[in-house]
This record gives sequence, C-alpha cells and structure tokens, in this order.
Amino acid sequence: MASEQSSYDFSIKLLHWTSAILVIGLFTLGLWMVELDYYHKWYQTAPHWHRSFGILLMLLTVFRLWIKLVQPKVRPLESHQIWERALAKVIHWLLYVGLLVLFISGYLISTADGESIKVFNWFEVPALLELEDKDDLSGTVHKYVAYGFIGLVLLHILGALKHHFIDKDETFSRMLGRKLS
Repeated sequence: MASEQSSYDFSIKLLHWTSAILVIGLFTLGLWMVELDYYHKWYQTAPHWHRSFGILLMLLTVFRLWIKLVQPKVRPLESHQIWERALAKVIHWLLYVGLLVLFISGYLISTADGESIKVFNWFEVPALLELEDKDDLSGTVHKYVAYGFIGLVLLHILGALKHHFIDKDETFSRMLGRKLS
C-alpha cells in the first residue's frame, strides 16, 4: 500500500456524497416523522424508510471505514496550517463516532420490542436483545446526538467553503473531482 496520494479515488468521492445525501435526508425525515400523529398516512411508512436508509448508511459507513484503512491517505495541501489539519482530523473522527452512536441508538430504538428491522423488505436485521423501557433513553440519545452530528456536518461544510472561497485552495475541488474556478 502506498503511503499517500494527491487526490481522492472515485470510490471515496461516491461514498462521501452518497453518505452526505443520506445524512441530510435522514435528518430531515427524522425531524418530520417525529411530528406525525398516529392517524397520519405516513405514520408507519416514514419510520420504515428512516430505519431502512439508516441501515444502508451504516453499511456504507462500515465499507467506507474499511476503504479508509486499505487505501493510501490523501496528502494534505501544503497551505494547510497544523491547527487546520488537527481540527479536520478531530471533526472527521467525531463524525464517525457520531454515526456509530446514531446507528447503535437507532438500532436499540427499533428493536426494543424484540422485533427485527425490515430493510425495504429486502432483508431483516435481527433484534439481538429485548430492552424493555430502554427505547425512550435510546430515543433521547438518538435525538441529541443527531443534532450534535448535524452541527459537526455544518462545521465540515463551513471548513470546505472556507478553503474554497477564502483560502482559494483545492480542498473542496478534490472531493468534487474537478477544478473549480
């Protein structure tokens, strides 16, 4: 395995942007679905979609972490300050930790009654244990970690925009896969 490369591979770019779309979609869907009342026509369907897309995001994240381990790292730009590199690394790892907590808490909410999670009716993720009265705690964790996670996503976006518009470096364009003017 080579130690570094100058740009991101297509697979990393695809996983990054697919994950970004799923995260924004799941957060938006989550905000909307918790406001639905029992008689709303989406009351059963929205959580099913939220769980299904959440499981797909979890699988993509595991795959992404595996690729991160086996592929060479992308060389930071020379213009990046040491503090910027350190902050970027911390935020990236906090994003992964946030996703892990969201996956675990979402799983615990969804399987608290002992039922498996049906993923688009393609396959099921079994309930490994039954946690009576723990779904409320898991729901609270899921909610507040989701808000914190979106805050980190916004910091990540602001950092990319800062590099593009203020520093005028290639940080953002390397993840897009093309030069921006």
